[in-house]
Amino acid sequence: MCQLLIRSGREEQAMLTSLAGLIVVLGLIVVQISSLFATIKRLFGF
Repeated sequence: MCQLLIRSGREEQAMLTSLAGLIVVLGLIVVQISSLFATIKRLFGF
């Protein structure tokens, strides 16, 4: 999607699209890490 926007001359929208994708991925990673810590906490009884 980003490459299509860049090739059509819409660099600003391309940057916002890649930034939005990065935010979504980081949000998913935070949720997974939180789940991992909760599992470790239950496993060791903390």
